[in-house]
Amino acid sequence: MGAQQGSTTRSIPGTAALTQVGKLATLAWEVLRAIPRRPFQTREWIEQCWFFASVTILPTALVAIPFGAVIALQLGSLTQQIGAQSFTGAASALAIVQQASPLITALLVAGAGGSAVCADIGSRTIREEIDAMAVLGVNPIQRLIVPRVLAAIVVSVLLNGLVSVVGVLGGYFFNVVMQGGTPGAYLASFNALAQLPDLWISEIKAFLYGFVAGVVAAFRGLNPAGGPKGVGDAVNQAVVITFLLLFLINVVLTAIYLQIVPPKAL
Repeated sequence: MGAQQGSTTRSIPGTAALTQVGKLATLAWEVLRAIPRRPFQTREWIEQCWFFASVTILPTALVAIPFGAVIALQLGSLTQQIGAQSFTGAASALAIVQQASPLITALLVAGAGGSAVCADIGSRTIREEIDAMAVLGVNPIQRLIVPRVLAAIVVSVLLNGLVSVVGVLGGYFFNVVMQGGTPGAYLASFNALAQLPDLWISEIKAFLYGFVAGVVAAFRGLNPAGGPKGVGDAVNQAVVITFLLLFLINVVLTAIYLQIVPPKAL
């Protein structure tokens, strides 16, 4: 009877996926619990912050320019058709700050920095360094995972501001120069419709995206299939899983924000 129950449990579709979700949530909780514990690995955290920044600053800035240009050009063309050119600046800037900026930051942090973290942790796992640390009484989550997750969070929040500035400037340039928009109208409309919560929700998104990217990368690195090929597969899975979670979180946060924060009155 027990054997039959075991075979029935193994045959339930989605059980393995739910198990992985539970393990991922458990790791996230363990990371949160380990953050206030001492000693804090300050040197490791600073090194990881520098690594994340060094591999993401230039690509993020370069990606932000065409993103801002595409949004400004598309919205500029649309507002011209409906006779609302004066609101081009507000629409493009808000789209960049609220949506594009945190997503660009998170995708590059997960793709460049998160993949490197997953490969590093995965190589340590297959070399049994993680098990050796546990045997020696060293908490691998506090020693290795927490500094990397915090580095991903800090760099994501800072890069989000950089992307917002670069994207808005790029949108301003393309709207004013390429489409003949009025500089004063662009800035005035943004000032008329933008509000401080727009910036806060952008930073909150970047904070959560950085946390998710760091935790997912660490989780896949701690659980590779085995061997170098398993580490490579884990890196690919970490990037894909992070991207899916980021878009899901973005939908949820945007829906909550639009319900809680009223639009600014003209």
